[in-house]
Amino acid sequence: MRRGRRIAIDVGDARIGVASCDPDGLIATPVETVPGRDAPAARRRIVQIVEEYEPIEVLVGLPRSLNGREGQAAAKARGFAQDVAKIISPVPVRLVDERMTTVTATQGLRASGVKAKKGRSVVDQAAAVVILQSALETERVSGKEPGESVEPFI
Repeated sequence: MRRGRRIAIDVGDARIGVASCDPDGLIATPVETVPGRDAPAARRRIVQIVEEYEPIEVLVGLPRSLNGREGQAAAKARGFAQDVAKIISPVPVRLVDERMTTVTATQGLRASGVKAKKGRSVVDQAAAVVILQSALETERVSGKEPGESVEPFI
């Protein structure tokens, strides 16, 4: 397992959830929810987070359907990952499968007593935590970097 902090991003139309892990890659924790409607402002905030946390990589959730196909949401996530890769280079960006992360995050929040209205403001962060925790586990088990690399085409 590589040593170093990672950042995970759950990309949505309205909000972008961000999570981070400790340098040993043991525990993922929520960072913040970035408003997503203003794309340039959202990207600037992601750059600030990357500068602050100094991660070895940024993981962007890739929403696929249960059968593995990619739709419009996956295309948006790929585009976002490409844009982020350009502006945070040389920090690598990777796309990781995020099937069911929002469902898992919502269930976890409800189980811990978070009301639905309050949950909307943190579910994206919780989804980013699930994405990151899953990626860390994948790397621990396989010994390989999770997901697929995003090249910063300029």
